[in-house]
Amino acid sequence: MTIAVGDTLPAVSLYTLGDRGPQAVASADVLNSGTVALFLVPGAFTPVCSDNHLPGYVAEASALKAKGVDRIVCVAVNDPFVLAAWGKSQPSLDGVEILSDGNGALAKALGVELDASGFGLGTRSHRAALLVKDGVVQWMAVEENPTVVSVSSAESLLAQL
Repeated sequence: MTIAVGDTLPAVSLYTLGDRGPQAVASADVLNSGTVALFLVPGAFTPVCSDNHLPGYVAEASALKAKGVDRIVCVAVNDPFVLAAWGKSQPSLDGVEILSDGNGALAKALGVELDASGFGLGTRSHRAALLVKDGVVQWMAVEENPTVVSVSSAESLLAQL
């Protein structure tokens, strides 16, 4: 079952790469305070994620923050080492945080798991975007086709503010 508008975000562990390796981050610490633009991508270094989805949020970061967004968070079902390398490979992450959902816990809890095993990618996340205020989903959009950025784009989320 997919999470719906009005639901509270589930509590899961996400990960970042720290000085001593992967470090758990409680989703509530990142997503449950203030207004958060949260977007999920199927995978780091994939063409659509690297060339369109993430750069779109970087490009609109100032506009999103001007409309009251406190944090912009990108989550992918990749390990924190891959996500750290992906972040470094991008021209800019200005205003966008990247977190690992390496075990797919958030994707599963949100009900947006994507079976990409037919492509050798295992279980990933559907491409999605959520507007969250103090941990409660205000708006959510999930792409039907993982190779398209449309309803989950920064522009679509910006239009909700």
